[in-house]
Order: sequence, then structure tokens, then C-alpha cells
Amino acid sequence: MANKSHCQYAGTVCTPETFNTTNVTRLCPGAQCTFALYGGESFYYQYILIFQLCNVFVFLWLVNFSIALGQCTLAGAFASYYWAFKKPADIPACPLFSSFGRAIRYHTGSLAFGSLILALVQFIRIILEYLDHKLKASQNSFAKFLLCCLKCCFWCLEKFIKFINRNAYIMIAIYGKNFCTSAKDAFFLLMRNVVRVAVLDKVTDFLLFLGKILVAGSVGVLAFFFFTRKIPVITDEAPALNYYWVPLLTVIIGSYLIAHGFFSVYAMCVDTLFLCFLEDLERHDGSAEKPYFMNKTLMKILNKRNVVAKPQ
Repeated sequence: MANKSHCQYAGTVCTPETFNTTNVTRLCPGAQCTFALYGGESFYYQYILIFQLCNVFVFLWLVNFSIALGQCTLAGAFASYYWAFKKPADIPACPLFSSFGRAIRYHTGSLAFGSLILALVQFIRIILEYLDHKLKASQNSFAKFLLCCLKCCFWCLEKFIKFINRNAYIMIAIYGKNFCTSAKDAFFLLMRNVVRVAVLDKVTDFLLFLGKILVAGSVGVLAFFFFTRKIPVITDEAPALNYYWVPLLTVIIGSYLIAHGFFSVYAMCVDTLFLCFLEDLERHDGSAEKPYFMNKTLMKILNKRNVVAKPQ
């Protein structure tokens, strides 16, 4: 740091131990070697922005891989129930742990590849959000319109890839094929039954949403009576609050998030059994050679039945 701005050494890196022995103090009277920031001219500090971007990308990849591993594990456990011909006698012992072991041993590459594709799209969306934040003060209408279109397209692409990945992981858990083959099979299977997919998806989402609202609402009502000390049994245990809306909203939001986590298991169960059901209908006809694997209640609803082979 120099008192005069025209000093040629102003703003350069210096070493405090050897600064007084250099000719900088003679050429720039009053110059000081002071601490400004952490950093330097090494390879790490020159490319620190790239390293941070890589850090964000790997974080997205690992998060998506963890979610994919959980989905594949649940899908394998639910599929082992559906494809058991004699339920519950043919259901394997510890289906969840068995499915987790298969996913770790055989399907890690497929799960990593699927989560990599999703992480790429999410990373591009983060970059677009950053650009949108930087260009808010810009008056270029065309740039704003183009950026808005890109954000909308990549949002739709992310939703589509999540849908494809979810069903691909189910097919991976059922047949053990690679990611691309499983994604293709799942996509065409759903397209052949697009009406059933639309109906089941909307009905399931609505019922699960009602369940989450019911849980969050019930907990919210109990929390309201608790914080307002209107429950005689626990009046002494309830804290005296002058303003109870903040803890009440915290409890409601927290209960909704917890309910969402639990209900996601049921959503995975519905999707897995639905894909197994579609595969069962396409591959089997109820004959002695190709019997249906669905339970008797479902066969009764669909007016299907298995032909019992006559003893010779």
C-alpha cells in the first residue's frame, strides 16, 4: 500500500519479513506491506472459482446419487413382494436389506450415471439463476426474455429427467439391466399405458397431499392448544409465550416436511407396484404357463383370473 497512487508497486504482493530490505520503500516513500486478503498467486488461488464450481457440481451429484440409491432400494423391496407368486410365503427374508445389497453390488454404475445426468441439468439451472441475478439491473429485454425461456426449459427438463430416472431405477431393481435400457423400457411401457399413468399419478398425488395436510393440520391444532395452554393436563408444562405464532408455524412446517419424507415411501411403493402391474399384464395372460402375479383382489377388480392346471 502506497500513499501515492502512481507508485508502480501499489497493490502487488509483498513479504513482510523482507519488505524493509527491498528498494520499494526508497522508490515509494511511505509504502507499507499490510495484510489485504487470504490468497496468493499459486495454482489453487488462480482457479479457485473453478474449484468451487466443481465442488457444487459434485455436491449435487452425491445428493442425487443418495436419493437414487434409496429409490432403487425401495423399488427392489416392493418388487420382491409383487413378484412373489404365493404371498407371503415366497417373499424373501429381509427384502429391504437384500435390495440394498443388490443395489450397492450390481447397480452402482447405473445409479451414478442417472444421477450424473440430473446433476448436470441442476448445475445449469444454478448458473442460469446466477446470471438472472446479475442481469436484473440490465435493461435488455431480449436478454431477459431469452434467460426466462432457458430457465423454463431447463426446469421442465429437470422434471422430465426426474420422472424418467425414478421409473428407470424401478426397472433396474426388477430386471437388473443398465440405466439406458431400463429408462427406454420404462418410458415405452408408460407410453403404452399413458391414460392409466395420468389417472394414477394425479389420484396418488392428490391423496398423498391430503395425507400430508392432515398430518400437518392435526399437529398444528395440537400445537395451538399446547402453546395457548388450553390443555388442562399439560398446562404446567406449556411455556408462557407472549407471541406463539412463530413456534406454531415452525411446528406446522416441520411436521409437513417430515410427513413428506414418510409419504415419499408410499409414493415409491405405488409407482413400483404400478410398473410391475403393467409388466404383469403385458407378459402374462393368466394361463398355466404364464399366470398373473397380481394378488387376488386386484385380479377380481380387473376381472382377471389364473387358469388352474388340471392334474394329469
